[in-house]
Amino acid sequence: MKSTELLVQEHESIKQSLLILNKMCDKLQSGAQVDSSHLEQIVYFIKNFADKCHHGKEENILFDTMVKAGFPRDTGPIGVMFSEHDMGRDLVKGLSEAVERYKAGENNAVSSIVSNARKYSNLLNQHIDKENNILYPMADARLTTEQQTHILKEFEKFEAQEIGPGEHEKLHKIVNDLSKVYLI
Repeated sequence: MKSTELLVQEHESIKQSLLILNKMCDKLQSGAQVDSSHLEQIVYFIKNFADKCHHGKEENILFDTMVKAGFPRDTGPIGVMFSEHDMGRDLVKGLSEAVERYKAGENNAVSSIVSNARKYSNLLNQHIDKENNILYPMADARLTTEQQTHILKEFEKFEAQEIGPGEHEKLHKIVNDLSKVYLI
């Protein structure tokens, strides 16, 4: 397996979390309540799986390897990916803060949740499309089999150090459980 194939698989889980998030927004916009623990869980997934785990592996391992192979870091596709990761972090911060206000019963929190969530979802869906169809094929064309194998080993180390044992499974369980509530 190539490192990019693993990242594409992770994108599927991220896209599923975005579908859940959008369904939560649909409910909120219709005036219905959403269980605040569900909102907290989806934010936890996004922060820990999409950003810390997935984007962490990209930024610290794949992109670094691509830069060493001659790709520019601050311009072109890699520069765009870094910029979009940062934009996503800002939106998730706003979403997280809005969820806290929603839990506290603040009336204006719903509009902030919906705004940040929809912008994040749109950003990430477009971002994933760019990675899957532009950046990853570029990496696959330039990186050697040895580099790809090394990246996969580094991914494993990264997850063990940054995420910890059993956390990956816990994160996937969140999405699976919330899918049963929101994607039926």
